[in-house]
Formats: sequence, structure tokens, C-alpha cells
Amino acid sequence: MLERNKEYIVKIDSLGYEGEGVAKIDGYPIFIPGALIGETVKTEIIKNKKNYSYGKLIDIVEKCDERIVPQCRYYEKCGGCTLMHSNYDSQLKFKYNRVKDCIERIGGLSGDIVKSTIGMKFPYRYRNKGIYSIALTDNELSMGFFSEKTHEVVDMDKCLIQDEETDKIIKIIRNWMKKYSILPARKDNLFFSEGLIRNVMVRKGFKTNEIMVILITTDKEIPKKEELIKDIRLEVKNLKGIIQNINTKNNSLVLGDKCITLWGQDYISDYIGKYKFNISPLSFFQINPIQTEVLYNKALEYADLSGNEIVFDAYCGAGTITLFLSQNARKVYGVEIVKQAIDNAVDNAEINGIDNSKFYVGKSEEVIPELIKNGIKPDIIVVDPPRKGCDINLLNAIGEAKPKRVVYVSCDPSTLARDLKHLEGLGFKTIEVQPVDMFPNTKHVEAVAKLIRK
Repeated sequence: MLERNKEYIVKIDSLGYEGEGVAKIDGYPIFIPGALIGETVKTEIIKNKKNYSYGKLIDIVEKCDERIVPQCRYYEKCGGCTLMHSNYDSQLKFKYNRVKDCIERIGGLSGDIVKSTIGMKFPYRYRNKGIYSIALTDNELSMGFFSEKTHEVVDMDKCLIQDEETDKIIKIIRNWMKKYSILPARKDNLFFSEGLIRNVMVRKGFKTNEIMVILITTDKEIPKKEELIKDIRLEVKNLKGIIQNINTKNNSLVLGDKCITLWGQDYISDYIGKYKFNISPLSFFQINPIQTEVLYNKALEYADLSGNEIVFDAYCGAGTITLFLSQNARKVYGVEIVKQAIDNAVDNAEINGIDNSKFYVGKSEEVIPELIKNGIKPDIIVVDPPRKGCDINLLNAIGEAKPKRVVYVSCDPSTLARDLKHLEGLGFKTIEVQPVDMFPNTKHVEAVAKLIRK
């Protein structure tokens, strides 16, 4: 074990799953955030675990060609864009290698099935949703994002991966809170009872330019809310609604269950391809609309529909993938546990004139076996689960249903690889895995996999 607080000069020979540089001393790994492959760096050991250590980057003795100066001045404090010090080509390579390593090491599959990561032409200002944390830090108002692996809010006036209109809205709310002494619900990293504003969420439709502002509060009563509504309406073009979401729980969840429309309407609209979608405060909708179209077109390609198939879409959200699939399917069934998302999905099918889709509220692992029991046999099953991956009961239900093909959309390569391994054991073969960079400058990567029945 290495000596804590001691400095070492090391050579970086790989990257960890979170984009940190990895060096070894006598075979013992050190994870060093901010370091890149091929660099020689000075690091201070800050934490020791049983089989590895964490190091703090003190100095770069020898830089690699992939290193660039981060464009964001908050980069070193904010925990969001952990790869902004690396040029974009090397970011795409890192994400390809991460998916490939998971497929091989966790999934036990050949890395040859993993394709090169599909990137963006302009990897900035791509997010259509921003959720800002708010706190009193040393009695000063902070609005921004958490520093990595802490609950310390980094105060910032702009974010280079958020839409520029969001920067303007955050400034308006900041000025309103200061002017009328509106307190945030967090003080020095902890919740406190006098505070009102927990978070601010901004959602924007990139093709419609429609904007929704959501205030997440601890109480129904908002002092001077008419002044805030007036200021936002005056400054923000294409504003469609200002919503209050009430969350009284002392936990890390952002949104509560209750929404109140303070002004305007309670949804915005946007397009993915030719399809129009209504998006409410609680709806899941992919945060990068440009790459979403790339991802969904790849999912449609992998589904390989002829127009005669029955398709199940598990974890369907607001029905985005479901409607994409409906254009080439006989019937599509979407399942989602969030009722408001299903309400949006039904509305989205109606506004797009789609009559070959049907939606169910409930857990996919419960609803899909019931559909099969009732005689509805799927030819294709598409899954787009949360980061934790698919429920084991759903995977087993897919095995019992024996569809011709499975399309798996994933936001976590580790759980993707784990679930692919399980599906392989149920009689499926993974043909191809395509990483798509939905989250440039961050460690996250989306991927879509195609499986066929053996």
C-alpha cells in the first residue's frame, strides 16, 4: 500500500471507467482524475483502498497530444464535464474502449462486435434540460452543480453544455432570490427548515425553441412569485410555462409528485425526426435531441421491421422509441411505471396520428409477462432501462417470449454487458453494439445492442 499524502512521479498507461488516469507502482493501481494516457504526472496519494489508491493531480511533467485547455472556467470545481481536458477524438475513443472492455470483461463476449463511437459535430450546448442546485454557502447564494462526489454547490453563471437560454433564466432567478431574500433549501451542504427553493429545472425544445421553467420548492407558498413570473416572461422568448413542483422530502430526489402551473401551460413540445412529442416536468425525454435521433435511427435499424411485427417497448417513457418503431411495425406496446409519462405517450401517439400503439402503466417485468399470458406474442422486444439495467424477471420473461430480435438501449455499459450475458444464456446472440456519444465532455456513454434468437 502506498503512503498517504506522499507525492509520486508516475506514468499513465490507461483510463478508468470514469475517465481518470490509471498508473501503477509495482503493479498497484492509482486512479488520478485529470490525467491522460501517455502522460507523466506528479500525484499525491489522498486515499488508500485494499487493492488500489486515489491520487490528486499535482503537476503534469510530460503532456500528451490529446490534452487541451478546458473551455469552461468552472471545470476544475464542477463535477460534470470530467473529460473536457481531452480533445474530442480521444473522448470518443475512451467511450469506445469503455464499452468494449465491459462487453469483453463483464459480458464475456467478443469486443469485435463493438463499433466506433458516433460523435457530434459540435459537442457543446447540447442539453435540452438543466437541473440547478441552489444553496447558501458561507451565507452567499450559490446556483450551479455539485462538485464531484460532494454536495457542495459550485456557483456558476454559465454552463457550456447547457443551452444558452438556460444561463439567462438562472441569472433572472438568482437576481429575484437576492432582491427579495428568498432562501434556498440547502445551507452549507445540508437541508435546513427555513429554505424554500430546492432546485431550478429548465427544459427546452431544440426544434420548437419552446421553454419551460420549473421551480422545485419545499412549500406551496412562494413570496413575490408574481414578480418572478413577470421578469421571466419579459426576458425569455418562446416561454410556454412556469411550473412549481413541490418536494417536501429530505432526500436527494429532485422532483416531488405534485406540480402547480404558475403561468402558461404545463408542457412543451419538441420533435425527434418527424414525430412531435409533448414533454411535461416529470416526463423522461433524452437530453441530447441531436444524438437521440442518431440513437433511435440505429435502434430502428436493429429492429429490422418489415411492417408485420408485434413489438414490445419496455421502459418506454413518453413513448419516444415506441412511436419511432410504430412507423414500420404492425402493433407496438409500450410499458412504463410513471403514469404521467404514459399519459404523455398516449397524447404523443394521438398528436402524431398513430393508431397502432398501445400503452400500459406498470413495471415492465410484470406487465410484459401478463401480455404474453393473454396471447400477445412479440416478434421484437426493445428495452431502454435506467442505469441499473433490466430487472432479472424481465430478462427471463424475454427469454420465455422468444422474440426474433431484441434491441437493448443502454446508458451504462456495465449493466448492458451483464444483461447481454444473461440474454445469451437464454438463447440469444449479440450481433452488434453501437456506442453513441449522447453526453460529450462527460464520462457517460449511451449504447444500443442488437440481439437475435439463436
